Amino acid sequence: MSNRYGGSYRNGNGHGNGSAGRQDGDYDPYGDGYASDRYGTPPQQLNPRRPPPESARTAGYSSPASRVQRANETSAERQISQVLELIKAEWPAMVQNDSIPVSLALQLLDNSSVGRAHEYRGFKKTHQYLQDSLKNIVHEHHQGFNSSIGTFHKIQGSIQASQKRVRVLKDSLAQSRTSLCATDPELKKLYKSSQMYDDVLQTLNELEDLRTVPDQLEARISEKRFLTAVEVLQNALRKLRKPELDDIGALSDLRSYLANQETALMDILTEELHEHLYLKSPYCQERWQNLAKNQGAYNENYSDPGVLTPFHLVLDTMDLEQPVTEDPAKNPEADTFYYISLVVESLNKLGRLESVVDTLKQRLPVELFSIVNETINEVDQRHPSSLRGGSGNAQGLHIYGSRETQMRADVIYDLLWTLYGKFEAIAEGHRVFHEAIKALVRREGAGSHSSLLGSFKELWNLYQNEIRSLLHNYVTTDADVYQFNSSPRQGAMLNGNKDTSREHLFKFSEADPKSVEITTEYEALDGIIRAAVPGLTSGSRKTQPLDKKSAAGRESRKSAYAGAFDNRNAPGSYKSLVEPSVFNMSLLLPPTLVFLQRLKAIVPPGSDLAASTLTSFLDNFLVNVFQPQLDETLSKLSDTVFGETDSFQQDPDWSLVARRPVFKGTTAFFAVITAFCRMLGTIPHDQALSSLITSQMARYYERCFAWFKSLVAKAQEASTAPQSLRYSAELAIENGDVQETIKKLWTSDNLDRELIEKEVGLLIMQTNERSLGPSDIIQDRDVISSLCLLYTSMKWLSVRVVGLRHITRFDTDSSQPTLPKNQNRRWTLLNDPNKANSEQQGPVYLPMTQETVQSFDNIVSSYEEFSGTVLLTLHMEIRCRIIQSLSVALSPGTAPYVLGDQEIKEPDPQILSLNAELVAYDETIVRFLRDRETAFVRTGLGLLINSYLVSNALATQPMNMRGCERMQLNILVLQQNLKNIEAGVDLARAANYFSLFQEGPDRIVDKAKRDKEHDGQGAAAVLESERFTYDELKALVELCYSEQLADPERGVAAAAKRQMGEKVLALSEYMWQS
Repeated sequence: MSNRYGGSYRNGNGHGNGSAGRQDGDYDPYGDGYASDRYGTPPQQLNPRRPPPESARTAGYSSPASRVQRANETSAERQISQVLELIKAEWPAMVQNDSIPVSLALQLLDNSSVGRAHEYRGFKKTHQYLQDSLKNIVHEHHQGFNSSIGTFHKIQGSIQASQKRVRVLKDSLAQSRTSLCATDPELKKLYKSSQMYDDVLQTLNELEDLRTVPDQLEARISEKRFLTAVEVLQNALRKLRKPELDDIGALSDLRSYLANQETALMDILTEELHEHLYLKSPYCQERWQNLAKNQGAYNENYSDPGVLTPFHLVLDTMDLEQPVTEDPAKNPEADTFYYISLVVESLNKLGRLESVVDTLKQRLPVELFSIVNETINEVDQRHPSSLRGGSGNAQGLHIYGSRETQMRADVIYDLLWTLYGKFEAIAEGHRVFHEAIKALVRREGAGSHSSLLGSFKELWNLYQNEIRSLLHNYVTTDADVYQFNSSPRQGAMLNGNKDTSREHLFKFSEADPKSVEITTEYEALDGIIRAAVPGLTSGSRKTQPLDKKSAAGRESRKSAYAGAFDNRNAPGSYKSLVEPSVFNMSLLLPPTLVFLQRLKAIVPPGSDLAASTLTSFLDNFLVNVFQPQLDETLSKLSDTVFGETDSFQQDPDWSLVARRPVFKGTTAFFAVITAFCRMLGTIPHDQALSSLITSQMARYYERCFAWFKSLVAKAQEASTAPQSLRYSAELAIENGDVQETIKKLWTSDNLDRELIEKEVGLLIMQTNERSLGPSDIIQDRDVISSLCLLYTSMKWLSVRVVGLRHITRFDTDSSQPTLPKNQNRRWTLLNDPNKANSEQQGPVYLPMTQETVQSFDNIVSSYEEFSGTVLLTLHMEIRCRIIQSLSVALSPGTAPYVLGDQEIKEPDPQILSLNAELVAYDETIVRFLRDRETAFVRTGLGLLINSYLVSNALATQPMNMRGCERMQLNILVLQQNLKNIEAGVDLARAANYFSLFQEGPDRIVDKAKRDKEHDGQGAAAVLESERFTYDELKALVELCYSEQLADPERGVAAAAKRQMGEKVLALSEYMWQS
């Protein structure tokens, strides 16, 4: 073991280099012969991918894999492997990791029975075998060992050099430490100089950056990249506020420039916000035009509406929780809502958001006023003014035809839909403005800031004022209440006529506040106020010189907004495109309600403005403005209808509306009622409005009844005497047997003969008690025509008015404030956009409730009752005329019936006059009345004449044969005339009655005797025309002796009286029971 490397010394050069005689180029310390493992095998060149051999520790264990591996090994390797296996087999203790060689050596020296001295030779052989194997290994791998020795020496030299350098570095560090611990004034100066130069360089860099700020700022502003502009501006201002830059005088101009730019940027942002909030930007036009077009605006100039995204979807797509970022690749103004959010974010970063919100509130009235004026001018240019008018009277009251109504509807709809489209777009912009501020407040954790979020209520209040002004402008016509301007109203020229009732009286803006008169009056008033209430007014109003700049600015603002603040609260300050009328309400209200309904979806849910109260101002307008105006207009129109001179004349165009002629005033009044009912159909139902129409219907009834009384009134000599009526009107109006009988006769299905006879009997009885004079009869034929027209008019009006009757379930009545009103619901009933554009077609109704319809039904009943009264008057008038004419014809004072022997060729003139009047009367009623009414007036005239001539025969005494002949001629003439009036008329009874006169008293008694015998035998009944009562025959007997009784000789009269008594006695014997 002492010569462990003996092989190497024998074969080498003493330094382990066994192949010293080889060329330098053949030496490869890292070649194939090199191996890092002392007992390893050299790498195999035949199979470079063969896995490495197992360690020598496990070489003693034989396995199939190890046997295959040994087949490929060299002889030295196999030999060393065998040695290892032998050691493992015979000396296993030497292979263990915890082997103790001393213990084995002691055992080998022990010759006892327990020792292993007898195995010592085997141990030596094994040792020698191991030595030989190692030598063989060394011989095979001597090149690798030599290379390892050289490499080891190089490594060892490198380590030694490194140790030397570390020792030198350590010494240098120690010297540096010693040097640093010593103070050096020069080094301190150098440090300060370096710091100063660094600050100078930094300042120069900042100055270089500040030099480019104006260009960057203007470029960002021109590109509408306001967030970046605000950031650039604030960074520059922040740099300028550093103390080290305070002493640089060259920066003073830049400081003032950036300060001005900060104000200018706020003004620019404010203007940009106004441009998009109030639709001044061209990028906003498309949205409001689409809104107006989709809502129904009549404007051919608008392009076809594109796909309009609903506003609630727009809000849902906006992510306001994250700060707004700029996209340089797109135009920020293309999206109005995004642009508003961008401007709000920029103003917030600039720190001027609250002041801009205040500015926005202050300019809001001016901007809305400008929007309204601009819209009115646009619509004015689109519609020629010559096509907007209509027919109107001197009081400015209008009843438009369908063509004029359509023209007015086109103008008003175009105006309202366009204006409300703009209003809706403005409201949407304010909602986005509101949401953007709300998101900012929420992100910054500042809580709810009421001063920043209260603009929407102000917007609604101004919307309310503008809508109310429009409603005032186009509905109200009372100049004393609603007009305040003195300049002529623009658009007042209509069809070349100026409407003086709408002319403004004065305007405060025309006064010169610097004039001496105004100044003096103001100072006097101010002194009085200060004396009465100290502290109410301030004493700051002094005449002080103003600098030119402030004066010029105030004058410019005055010129820009002069029109905006003149009479801001006064309706009528806008140009009217059509004449005001209450009928415009049906055109104004539906678009307004549609707009309010759409506005409810825009109102922020968290605002202090409740969406349910958006229509409350309409209730106020309806009750306090529209209802009085409607009442006034309706009254004026009714007064116009009542006061027209031809109101109670026949309508020349009656055939267009009725089957029979009617009054012109009646058709005009019904046109007024229809127009108002059609208008009420488009506004919320209010029984107070319906009651206005009902009251006018009652007024028309009173007017017609007064006209009726004036027609049938007697001429009065003394104006203080109570006015009395014609007898026919008294019978028709006053309750009595005659009126009751006539009413039953009119209401019966067929004209009852018994009722006619009863009527004739009652009429003759009453007229015998009260003789009729010429004043009791209507002499003017035009009055009869007027009565016929009055009947047909009232009958036609009652039928047409009944068609307006409609029961509604809405019981709102503003005239009774104590009743509960469901006002929100009643306004939403009309929110149908289709109804807003509907034509004036379809049925017209007057909405009423079960309670209010009673007064309506009472008025209709009054119309029908009044028409019945007029018809009864016509029915009685012809009968009273017959009775009056016959009473005159039968009177001896007018036409004596004691005539000479001359032949009777002509009837009495009174009979001829009666015939003419009957024919004229009949022609009148036939021309105006229907067949049923005509038959009602005609039927029974023959019976009346028959009965009157027979029952009043004694009125003709004295009468002789020639007088009776004239009576027969009168009867014949009357009969022939009546045949043209009443069908089947026959005056045979009167003719037979006076025929008995011609036959004499004896013949009269014989007739009574024959009639009694005829009745006793049960034969056929005597004809009605030949049957007479006892009183009638008695009167006829007296008439036969009337000439003798009137003889001046007493003997003749006494003899006639005696004979008459005998005949009457004989007559009574036969007819006392009759």
